[in-house]
Amino acid sequence: MVKQILEKKEKKVEYVELIYDLIFVYIIGRNNSLLHHITGGFVDPLSFVAYVLCTLAVIQIWNFSTYYINIYGRHSVREHIFLFLNMFLLYFIGEGTRADWAGYHTMYHVAWALILINIGVQYAIELRSHCAPANRRQIVRMMVILFCEALIALTAIIEFRLLQTSWPSLAAILFGMGMVLFFGRRSSNQSFVDFPHLSERAMLYVVLAFGEMVIAVSGYFSDEITPNNLYFAAMAFLIVVGLFLSYGVFYDHIIDRDRNTNGLLYMLMHIFIIFSLNNITNSLEFMRDSEVMLMPKLLLLLGSFLLFYVFLFATGRYAKQRCRLNGRFLLLTGGVGVVFAVLMLVFRENMYVNIAVSVLFVFSEFAIIRKQRA
Repeated sequence: MVKQILEKKEKKVEYVELIYDLIFVYIIGRNNSLLHHITGGFVDPLSFVAYVLCTLAVIQIWNFSTYYINIYGRHSVREHIFLFLNMFLLYFIGEGTRADWAGYHTMYHVAWALILINIGVQYAIELRSHCAPANRRQIVRMMVILFCEALIALTAIIEFRLLQTSWPSLAAILFGMGMVLFFGRRSSNQSFVDFPHLSERAMLYVVLAFGEMVIAVSGYFSDEITPNNLYFAAMAFLIVVGLFLSYGVFYDHIIDRDRNTNGLLYMLMHIFIIFSLNNITNSLEFMRDSEVMLMPKLLLLLGSFLLFYVFLFATGRYAKQRCRLNGRFLLLTGGVGVVFAVLMLVFRENMYVNIAVSVLFVFSEFAIIRKQRA
C-alpha cells in the first residue's frame, strides 16, 4: 500500500500533455477574438454569447481530457492516438469560433460531440480492467456525463436549424458542470486521482491564460511611448503580476497537493478561474479601446476580478489544515472587494484612477493571501 502511494506521488506531467495544451493556446486566441466585434459601444450580443459558450465548452473539454489522463493515463500508443485525434478535432472547433459562427454551428458541435465520445470510449475501454466497485462506479459516472453531454451537443444541431437558438449548447455545458458537481460532492472523500499531477496540470492551463494576458498588455506598447501610455502600460502589467502572485501563493503554499480526493470539484473551480482570467485579458484590451462604452467595460472588468477571487478562494476547500481560510480571511478579502467595487463605480469616468484602484485592489488581496500561506 505504501509503495502504491509513493508511486502515485511520482507521476509527472509528460511532454505529450504539454503538446496537447498547445492547441488550447490557439483556441484561447480564437475565443477572445469573438469580443473584437463592437456594435453600439460594446461587443455584439451574439458574439458575446458565442464567446461565453465557446470558452466554457473548450475549458470543459480540457478538464475532461486531463482528468482521464490523470487517473488512467499510461502514455500508451492507444492513448496517444486518442489524444492526437482530439487535437485534430479541436482545429474544427477553432475554425468554427468566429463572429459568423452560425455558418459553422454544425461543424463545431459535431467536433465537440466527437471529442466527448472519444474520451467516453477511453473510459469504456478502461472499465474492462477494473474490478473494484468504487473504480467501476467512477468510470461509469464519467461515461454517463460524457456520452449524455455529447448527445445534447448533437441535439443542439437540430434545434439550431429549426429555431436558431443556442439553449441546447448551454444545456450541454451546464449538464456537464452540474453532473461533475453532483458526483464530486458525493464521492469527495474517495481518492481516484493523483492530485499533485492534477493540480499541476490545472496550474499549467492557468499559466496559458496568463500568457494571453501578457500578450494583451503588450498592446499598450504598440502606440507612441508617451507618459500617458507608459502609465497605463505599467498599471496593466502590475495587475497581471498581482493576479499571478495571488494564484502562485495558493498553488505553492496553501493548497494541500498531497491530499486524497477525487479532484472533480477542483477542476470545476478552475473552469471559472480560467474563464475569469480570459475576461480580465479582454477587459484590459477594452480599457484602451475608445469604441467600447465606459460602463460595459468597467462592469466586465469588475465582474471578472470578483469572479477570479471567488473561485480562487473556493479552492481553499483543498487547503492545508494550517492554512484553512477562516472567517477573518473571508471578511478581509470580502471587505476589500466591496471597497474596490464602490471606488470603481464612483470613479467610473476617470480611467487614470480606475486602473490605479485595480492595482491597489489586486495587491491588497495578494497581501492578505500571502499572510495566509504556510
